[in-house]
Amino acid sequence: MENTKWLATVASIWIQCSSGASYTFGIYSATLKSSQGYDQSTLDTVSVFKDIGANIGILSGLLYSLVTSTSRFGSGLWLVYVAGAVQCFAGYFLIWFSVTGVIDRPHVLVMCLFMFIAAHAQTFFNTANVVVAVCNFPDYSGTSVGIMKGFLGLSGAILIQIYQTLFNGIPTTFLPMLAIFPTFVSLALMSLVHVNPCNTSNDKPCLNRFSLIALIIAAYLMVMIIFQNIFTFPSWAHIVTTIVLFIMVLSPLQVAQSARINEQRPPSLAMAPLIMTSEAQDEVEMNLVQAMGTLNFWLLFLAMVCALGSGLATINNITQIGESLDYSTTKINTMVSLWSIWNFLGRFGGGFVSDFFLHRYGGGRPLFICLTQLAMVVGYLIIGLSGNLYIGSVIVGVCYGSQWSLMPTITSEIFGVKHMGTIFNTIAAANPIGSYILSVQVIGNIYDQEAKARGGSCHGLHCFMLSYFIFAAVCGFGVIVSLVLFLRTRGFYASMLQRRLKQLR
Repeated sequence: MENTKWLATVASIWIQCSSGASYTFGIYSATLKSSQGYDQSTLDTVSVFKDIGANIGILSGLLYSLVTSTSRFGSGLWLVYVAGAVQCFAGYFLIWFSVTGVIDRPHVLVMCLFMFIAAHAQTFFNTANVVVAVCNFPDYSGTSVGIMKGFLGLSGAILIQIYQTLFNGIPTTFLPMLAIFPTFVSLALMSLVHVNPCNTSNDKPCLNRFSLIALIIAAYLMVMIIFQNIFTFPSWAHIVTTIVLFIMVLSPLQVAQSARINEQRPPSLAMAPLIMTSEAQDEVEMNLVQAMGTLNFWLLFLAMVCALGSGLATINNITQIGESLDYSTTKINTMVSLWSIWNFLGRFGGGFVSDFFLHRYGGGRPLFICLTQLAMVVGYLIIGLSGNLYIGSVIVGVCYGSQWSLMPTITSEIFGVKHMGTIFNTIAAANPIGSYILSVQVIGNIYDQEAKARGGSCHGLHCFMLSYFIFAAVCGFGVIVSLVLFLRTRGFYASMLQRRLKQLR
């Protein structure tokens, strides 16, 4: 098959499906805790370094900008993937050696370094795949980023399905799998990923087919997660369900084949590009320092601190919240597992829906950050007032996920694509920063005070009520911040719609 941008998209999807190892920490955390003699606080510290590594991808953005701006390294993309593969392989193997006793038990700070390196690999894979998707589909950047971020969100569930099939629930075998599998997939496919933004007028139908496949895989995984939390699957059932999943993951290849054929047809005026790639368009291209000198950068960063920080703090504490509200272990495990599905729906939906409104009405994407944070306020009030984690976690999970497709897309539009990788990875630092403030300083301190007043443990709605009122207030502030960003950029997005209408005439 000819190496078109469609084959590049399929390769990026497959790399994304393999690179979400940071979402699977819960599988081996108990083994890590017992083998290293950690208490819960120490394990949480190691987990924080995982979150930092997986979210602060400034180095990956700088490397992408460096190697793709010079012909010295060819396309340069392969260096980004190799850097990620080396970190993934080294990080998880060192953790595995520590857990199995191959090396002496490392100091906690050394283990934090191992975890940071392992999780940091994800940012290199993600940066390359997301930026290439935006470059290849400039007219539908929201949808393409949503697809990439969506498959990354599903990757944790996909990796766990493979692990349960091959290793029958033995956590120590999961770590070498995390070291080898993403490394092999990225190195095997990296030569297929390239920038080729041609024929943008016929992209939408094929992107919709990729989107449909992603939705089908998400629905399939959701059913499997629910069933596996209710029933005990025999080994043959794991094998059959994983084979079906494998076939689904391969199916984007057929879309690429049909898209290659469609590219040979003349473009339709009805699908005229919204974002022009010709010299007639005055493109804004800022580097990180220039972007940080603008108010729009800090408005977007503050909005992400509110949305991403509170969302990550919720999932990090959902087990403790469920236990305090007397949810059964099965119910808690189901909610934790389904978070990846709600996260995916938000990642995919945020890009797809914002693209639709941008093309149809010229609606600026920052408006959707505003609306989703408003919905998060409702979700937090539901948790805080009624203790209904089912409804609350669905609302928060979907809205949290949507930020991961909206934020990179907005970054590419208002700051340019050239240094997009560096800028959006810098803004992504809002995730661990916000989570630390809201998880440790808010939820942790308030829970400890409630527990201390009741003899060491806390049960009931009051344990987390104040925390979620604070979360609601934080996202209320995020609504105001994102509304200001929307008002500041609405002229820019309106001009994008006018350019498209001019093309249609």
